[in-house]
Amino acid sequence: MFPAQECVRAAEWVAARFAGAGFDDVGLVETPDGSRAVIGSRPCGDPDAPTVLLYAHYDVQPPLDGEAWRTPPFRLTEVGNRWYGRGAADCKGNLVVHLTALRVLGDDVPVNLKLVVEGSEEQGTGGLEAFVPEHADLLRADAIVVADTGNAAVGHPAVTVSLRGVVDVVVTVEALAAEVHSGIFGGAAPDALAALVAMLATLRDERGNTTVHGLPGTEVWTGAPYPPEQFRREAGVLDGVSLLGDGTVSDMLWARPAITIVGIDCPPVVGSAAAIVPRARARLNLRIPPGVTPGRAGAALVDHLHEVAPWQVRVTVDVESSGRPFRAAADGPAHRAMAAAMQAVYGRPIVELGQGGSIPLCSVFTDTYARAEITLIGVEEPLASIHAPNESVDPKEIADMALTEALFLQKYAAARR
Repeated sequence: MFPAQECVRAAEWVAARFAGAGFDDVGLVETPDGSRAVIGSRPCGDPDAPTVLLYAHYDVQPPLDGEAWRTPPFRLTEVGNRWYGRGAADCKGNLVVHLTALRVLGDDVPVNLKLVVEGSEEQGTGGLEAFVPEHADLLRADAIVVADTGNAAVGHPAVTVSLRGVVDVVVTVEALAAEVHSGIFGGAAPDALAALVAMLATLRDERGNTTVHGLPGTEVWTGAPYPPEQFRREAGVLDGVSLLGDGTVSDMLWARPAITIVGIDCPPVVGSAAAIVPRARARLNLRIPPGVTPGRAGAALVDHLHEVAPWQVRVTVDVESSGRPFRAAADGPAHRAMAAAMQAVYGRPIVELGQGGSIPLCSVFTDTYARAEITLIGVEEPLASIHAPNESVDPKEIADMALTEALFLQKYAAARR
């Protein structure tokens, strides 16, 4: 969390705004990773009314390449009917959705409300995930609205029903005690970098399907499709470059495991010498769909890497972190109330989406509040470019989602009476 004082200021800003929206007991609570969560409640005065927990997070990703930003990353700037800035969509826009929905309703909030706004979601250190089970009654609710996803496109309402889980590993390959001259020793001396490259090449087949031994790879997505041409535009796929996998785009994103090589430690091209690399390592990010546990996936990946290592090189695989996938129920009163609210605001029915990212807190909510219905919504539609330079949000999405949430609270309260 950097800089620390700015994180505290952000938490205090959020607490003050929700205090102004009727959360009289709102305050900052330190979680086990040192981050501060904003927590509060707002009773409606009706003992028979259901309780709804509103979630978002105030921390954001770093701006990354400052030169790639067309506007100052930490100054909200309007360009072409969109608002640009780091966190504009993920997740500040979703915070504004909660606040605006409450302002729409004023004193006429028909449910008991609880609030948690996280301060360490982006760094993935699990502060709130550890806090929730230890303070279960503090956030217990009948329905949980997680505002950290988005619609299929601007003006096309959606709820997210599936989240990928994740396993991050670092694989290290060692072959020599030290660098040796490639002219004198090359041809017989084992090359750690070449061994690592050969191992990584086994993680996908020629079509791009993930091929980790022991992991399934033929499941299909039954929700809304993701048109290939739309995906190509939104992912920035270069002309003539093929999409990966034997399945549809939706299958590959939301129903099947996917592995990404996110970093390699080896000599850079500039400054490299004619020497055989004695040691190399890579960080791998494995995304897993609902139905596959992180333990099973991590064990399969570790075993696979050991099995495919050539030349009896020494291989070490360390699992750095993991998070479970999540599947939301889509047949309860909260889901129906949200669908009806979106239909009323957008004038079209919702679709059900998967989300390639992971929100481990959703699984913690499920474990801690087994009877609670979790609904994932938000303003992070594909054009938002979350986590990338030039992140933005469509302000109309904020307005429409705020009205949707206000109507949802009314409809959910009526459905539970």
